Amino acid sequence: MGLNRIDLLIVAVYLVGITLFGLRFRKRQRTMRDYFLADRDIPWWAIALSIVAAETSTLTIISIPGLAYDSNFTFLQVVMGYMIGRVIISFVLLPQYFRGELYTAYQLIERRFGSDLRTITAGLFLLTRAAAEGVRVYAVSIVVSIALGTGEIASIAIITLLTLIYTFEGGLAAVIWTDVVQTFVYVGGTLVGLITILHLVPGGWGSVQSIAAEMHKFQVFDLHFYDPVISTHWPHLNFAKPYTLCAIIGGAFFLTASHGTDQLIVQRLLAARNQRQSVLALLSSGVAIFFQFALFLLVGAMLFAYYRVPSSAFGRADRIYPTFIVSRMPHGIAGLLIAAILAAAMSNLSAALNSLSSSSIVDFYLQFRATASEETRLRLARLATVGWALVLFGLAVLALHRVGRVVEVGLQIASVAYGALLGVFLLGVLTKRANQCGAIVGMGAGLAIELYLWLGSSVAWTWWVVTGTSVTFAMGYAASLLWRDEAKA
Repeated sequence: MGLNRIDLLIVAVYLVGITLFGLRFRKRQRTMRDYFLADRDIPWWAIALSIVAAETSTLTIISIPGLAYDSNFTFLQVVMGYMIGRVIISFVLLPQYFRGELYTAYQLIERRFGSDLRTITAGLFLLTRAAAEGVRVYAVSIVVSIALGTGEIASIAIITLLTLIYTFEGGLAAVIWTDVVQTFVYVGGTLVGLITILHLVPGGWGSVQSIAAEMHKFQVFDLHFYDPVISTHWPHLNFAKPYTLCAIIGGAFFLTASHGTDQLIVQRLLAARNQRQSVLALLSSGVAIFFQFALFLLVGAMLFAYYRVPSSAFGRADRIYPTFIVSRMPHGIAGLLIAAILAAAMSNLSAALNSLSSSSIVDFYLQFRATASEETRLRLARLATVGWALVLFGLAVLALHRVGRVVEVGLQIASVAYGALLGVFLLGVLTKRANQCGAIVGMGAGLAIELYLWLGSSVAWTWWVVTGTSVTFAMGYAASLLWRDEAKA
């Protein structure tokens, strides 16, 4: 069926409207604190919705339904771990972040260990966040090229440019408040899409339930987390299977790292009016995220009930949902859903641009030019935003035709660094004896083991952060006992 003029008009109105809305915040940016922390005057509920939007990308909206189409709801075990991770951050890391005036997560590392380790952790964040975001931006091209018929590179360029405009001008305030709008757009659009799919499936919900139950699509818990070993009486954990009950542990470690050490989320938590509101925003966002992932998985199960063909018939599972929108959805609703997917893409991209820019300026430039004026800082912050937009565009182009199921590729790239980062942060806040030399040794060991798990093993990504964190913490603490330099208080 394809999109018609009404659909294209809806998409165009959304893209122009959200860009203009973001530009409303440009006059409020007078200092670096305004640009990177929104003057710490954002209410908790807006931060909560912004966290949800930052966790959600085009990967989530198109790839999670594809995951359910191919399998079931066992991914929710990872999301359950996300809730545990939020509680850990609230008690362990957030109190540290609200001691003093911090702009980035890595200033905490300098306060505890020293400037060398701060540079290493911030540099690792920049590398891995840019790589992961490149894959996410690439995912936009899958949707836009199917919907609008534009080339993949042109699709990436359009979204990157429009997002850059309001992020460049409005800083974190524009990012957060556009996130709020975009969250309502893509969640509302998904709900409309779900109802529409239900009406298109012959037999309605009864048919969906029957087909899904027969294929075990609604299975949430997978208790087969071990491999029986014939030669011994002891079972061994199945480390190659990603979504078993043990994924709750993996999800908890992954979330603690992603929301407790990654500037993308920490920056939002620091923009809260106080620590209590930051905790409230973090915990409430977890409830919303669980609902959201369940919603996207349900869409995938319903699409399976509609098509009942292997995902290979579409080329790849990530193409199923956008193909359905364009070819089967009524006009108007199709345009709304494409706009909803673009909303998720733009909210995530704007978050990445602002966080990469903040870490570049605060963790690198200001270490050498601490006396720079506010005018200079603000000008360089905007220039850094442009620079990172170009980098992400280039990485997205490189990712074309080089990745598998995009949501898992994005999670894998992030997981490679998260274990080492979380291990260092836990060394800093949970121990007194750990010092900078020991932490650097531990971080190197943790990163090495995670690279091996990624490139040289069949261990599922849900185990990577657990392993990297454990190795970093253990090796870092042991090395610190050998290098008995005085640890910073």
